[in-house]
Amino acid sequence: MTNFTQETQVGTLVAERPSRARVFERYGIDYCCGGKLSLAEACAKKNIRADELLGALRKADATSEPAQRDWNQAPLHQLLDHILATHHVYLHEELPRLARIVDKVARVHGENHPELLRVREIYVSMAGELNLHMQKEEHILFPLIRQLETATSAPRFHCGTVENPINVMLMEHDSTGEALAAIRKATKDYAPPPDACNTYRAMLDGLAQLERDTHQHIHLENNVLFPRAQALENA
Repeated sequence: MTNFTQETQVGTLVAERPSRARVFERYGIDYCCGGKLSLAEACAKKNIRADELLGALRKADATSEPAQRDWNQAPLHQLLDHILATHHVYLHEELPRLARIVDKVARVHGENHPELLRVREIYVSMAGELNLHMQKEEHILFPLIRQLETATSAPRFHCGTVENPINVMLMEHDSTGEALAAIRKATKDYAPPPDACNTYRAMLDGLAQLERDTHQHIHLENNVLFPRAQALENA
């Protein structure tokens, strides 16, 4: 899609060419939970000139490497395997590691930086929700999608249709996106204060990486996996 306009949806652009995510990240634009917004709407929300963002996207298209996996065309089971191996494995390992660091930094620096107590509160709640969310995907939704992909006739699901668990996942994605935005705001865009120790800085770096990975993770599901699964079921 080289002729995209201000009315093109953000999520559609990243689904077609994942390298565009870096542009949206640079401008602080949510391309996962906010992927249904048009470029014009996303710019208005962030007070960014639309022509500036369009120029940045076209420049990125001209300089980015074209050799990227097109998840819109790959078999669904391969996309599921990628999400599990890349994003779920990361979260299973990173969430408990980062929880220990967040707790330690809040205990040590919370008196001088009370916002860290809020960061810990948000993180603990978000991590618990993400763990439950992944269990639902791994044991309920993803097996349903695999069954749907190989079915020769419309399968009967205990949840009615695949759209029902997808709607639950979408709501939980929104909750995660709000939590990540709240953490970013509380940490002032992950900027370390002058008295930050190395552990404090490692926490901020870990939270920033968690946000980046989770945005990519949610984008793949919201804007690629879920629409394709629903279209397959409808067909």
